[in-house]
Amino acid sequence: MTYDVSNVYNMLQPAFKERIRLNEPLSRHSTFGVGGPADIWLTVDNRNDLINLVEFCAEQFVPLLVVGNGTNLLYTGAGVRGIVARIALTEYTIEDDGDGTGLLVAGAGVSWPKLLNELAPQGWGGLEFGPGIPGTLGGGVISNAGAHNSDLSQVLEWIEILDARGTNRVAKEGGDDIVLPMPRRYMHDELDLGYRQSRFRKDRRILFEGERIVQPPRGMIEPGEIIMQLGIRLHRDDPQKLRATIDAHKLHRKQTQPVQASAGSVFKNPPGDYSGRLIEQVGLRGYRHGKAQISERHANFIVNLGGATADDVLTLVREAHRRVLEQFGVDLELEVELRGEWEG
Repeated sequence: MTYDVSNVYNMLQPAFKERIRLNEPLSRHSTFGVGGPADIWLTVDNRNDLINLVEFCAEQFVPLLVVGNGTNLLYTGAGVRGIVARIALTEYTIEDDGDGTGLLVAGAGVSWPKLLNELAPQGWGGLEFGPGIPGTLGGGVISNAGAHNSDLSQVLEWIEILDARGTNRVAKEGGDDIVLPMPRRYMHDELDLGYRQSRFRKDRRILFEGERIVQPPRGMIEPGEIIMQLGIRLHRDDPQKLRATIDAHKLHRKQTQPVQASAGSVFKNPPGDYSGRLIEQVGLRGYRHGKAQISERHANFIVNLGGATADDVLTLVREAHRRVLEQFGVDLELEVELRGEWEG
């Protein structure tokens, strides 16, 4: 599938103006601080623009990757072909039900830490377990983000997505028909939420085969189901109590997690154990490759010491997975998501 980058840029620029760029370094949009260029980078800050963009890509057969704040992504050094679009749907409202609860209706691009700072003074609780979760609410659904024995599944009631799976099916089968994306709502019980798990990650596990990393098949529009909005149940609580809880969680994060650039936990914890403990036990705490390092503070974090490359980070991912598998027989599962083409 081929497309003219300059032509696509010229077609989209009138709508996105200063929000669209050519050959944008993805290292600027990932907390790892690594990654090559995106052919086209743009920011989507309203629902209509998102729907129009997905329809445009469906009609023009242009690859589209939709992302959040890049707090859980590792971009390849080769970059990403096509369009990379950051979701910046940041509006939210609270519907007070008058019974001590309220429904937060929030765009997928709402920043979790920023939201907490605004909710706590108003006396709205429910999300205060997550001040150390740096990403967006939409990104939090993908992995059912959580901390301090709580997670999003405990307060999430529904989400609204833009379903582009029909478009991907036609593109994969080589058809000429256009299947336009459709909004769809999923209720809580339809989301298959578990430990770092949702319906959106079920078929996206990265597999390790020796030195190779095997990614699941990607669609022309990725992900095929794009989260646009969330409904979250809040409850009334004392503002000072909420502030104290948030501050305590922030302090715990500061004391236990590295300060250098990272994308959070690299691997999920296996049942009954901790990935950080296993990686430390195989002697990799503080281990370096290039300018990347398995953190000395927490072995389930890989940090950028300054000037690391995507391959530096991935080399450490492979090494940690290999050693833990050989010594303990535990097949660690990646929590960080890979984006772009990782040859071999």
